[in-house]
Amino acid sequence: MTEFEQIYTTYIKREGSDKLLAYLKNSDFFTAPASARYHLAEEGGLHQHSVNVYRRLVSLVKLEYGDNYQSIVSDETLAICGLLHDLCKINYYVTEMRNVKENGAWKSVPYFKVDEKFPYGHGEKSVFIVMNYIKLTAEEAMAINWHMGGFDTRVMGGSYAVSDAFFKYKLSALLHMADLQATYFDEQRGAK
Repeated sequence: MTEFEQIYTTYIKREGSDKLLAYLKNSDFFTAPASARYHLAEEGGLHQHSVNVYRRLVSLVKLEYGDNYQSIVSDETLAICGLLHDLCKINYYVTEMRNVKENGAWKSVPYFKVDEKFPYGHGEKSVFIVMNYIKLTAEEAMAINWHMGGFDTRVMGGSYAVSDAFFKYKLSALLHMADLQATYFDEQRGAK
């Protein structure tokens, strides 16, 4: 059992959670990269990134709310948000070949390419996928939906909704920070 599965089955107990885990196991979630060329651009990167974000989120919530954090946010909510925030990347990447020059000779090497089959957005797509299996609270949906913060294309297009979400749903800001910490502190840029 992977660390992801251990955390998932320990904390996520909602109706349909078993079906969601089965969906993940039957998808490329455990083998997909976290990105095409940035953080954890390697096989298994997506599931490792999800665990890293979960760990960072738990740490940030404990730092913000102290030992009594569970009176504000449950362990189940932390697991849902941390582990499931990037389900939008399931079946999102394909492996193709390209030629690169190494030591003066051309060599064909694999690389990850985005092949979006369901262009629903990023965070909102993750919420959509999760809610096909389990119910989310408004706070969980907001956190997952806005986990990209200022990098979300809606914000780049001029939307101020992320700011409202961060003010009204503090977990949204904490998940965004956890995602940044995992990406830039815990993970390697590109493939290893």
